[in-house]
Amino acid sequence: MIVRGKGALVWDVEGKEYIDCVAGHGVSITGHCHPRVVEAIKAQAEKLITCPGILYNDTRAELVEKLAKIAPKGLTRTFLSNSGAEAVECAIKLARKYTGKKEIIAMTKGFHGRTLGALSATWEKKYRTPFEPLVPGFNHVRFGDADAVREAINENTAAVIVEPVQGEGGVNPAPEGYLEELREICDQKDTLLIFDEVQTGFGRTGEMFACMHWKVTPDIMTMAKGIAGGVPMGATIAKEEIMNALKESEHASTFGGNPLACAAASAAIDVIVEEKLPQRSKELGLRLKSKLEAIKENSKAIRQVRGLGLMIGVELRFRVRDYVLKAMEKGLLVLTSGLTILRLLPPLVITDEQIDKTAEILAEVLES
Repeated sequence: MIVRGKGALVWDVEGKEYIDCVAGHGVSITGHCHPRVVEAIKAQAEKLITCPGILYNDTRAELVEKLAKIAPKGLTRTFLSNSGAEAVECAIKLARKYTGKKEIIAMTKGFHGRTLGALSATWEKKYRTPFEPLVPGFNHVRFGDADAVREAINENTAAVIVEPVQGEGGVNPAPEGYLEELREICDQKDTLLIFDEVQTGFGRTGEMFACMHWKVTPDIMTMAKGIAGGVPMGATIAKEEIMNALKESEHASTFGGNPLACAAASAAIDVIVEEKLPQRSKELGLRLKSKLEAIKENSKAIRQVRGLGLMIGVELRFRVRDYVLKAMEKGLLVLTSGLTILRLLPPLVITDEQIDKTAEILAEVLES
């Protein structure tokens, strides 16, 4: 039972300290309770907490301007919501409305959320089966196989949706050349390209957005998790002509873009930019991966270490549950990704010493 957090540390109800490599499933990019985010929330709470989208608001305007500045070039118009799944729902509706087509191509091992539209794009059967029939028109092809996408596209394909680095699916970065090929295919077939950057955005992988590693710009991009320093928010950003396809009556959100969340997000983005957290993620990610590779040399448990920045997967030869519990006993919180993969998503403000301690604990756990 976690009751307090600061930076990359959390404490349970009994006062025990943990290095937090769960970080709210990657949410706490700026660390728990970053002073600038806390202060922004306090100040906004005393000024205005909610304001519907039918009215303009200064805090909301400030945020969407910042998002347009840090997003891949050409993505300028944003719809604000409350979660990653909602951001994906908006992207699906945008693609269908703008193109007039109905079908979406998604990827094996992809994860996009648990609402019905986002779930339809998600691959894993254990998430999908209990709630079928889902939204029709979704087709899954093998992640990393551009030829499979080329074969699957038809005259009714509205969009291709892909995570540049799969998170829930095993921390799988896109193969070199893959995203570039998808961009080329979509341009040739008059199909939109959607990047799901819900988990990979805001410096997590060592760039502000993961697609920047490959210098590929989508038509629509979804964001959430780290966007608001821990406060719930989702965002869908698109090219202007695409976002303009949705009329006011066709998509809205009561709480989306509320001033409180916008103030938190605006402060969080300032922290990410001014403290150069993407570069920090890149450097510390390399530090942690090198230590994990060294552990791999002495451990029969590790099959592979992979990832970008501070989004790291450690694939084991065994089920991970007991390793997760043993790490928790030693003061380290880690995630899973499937049955055999440890997933590390620490705050980007984690210190060098905490990185080293993380590796030390994992070495003890894996070597035992």
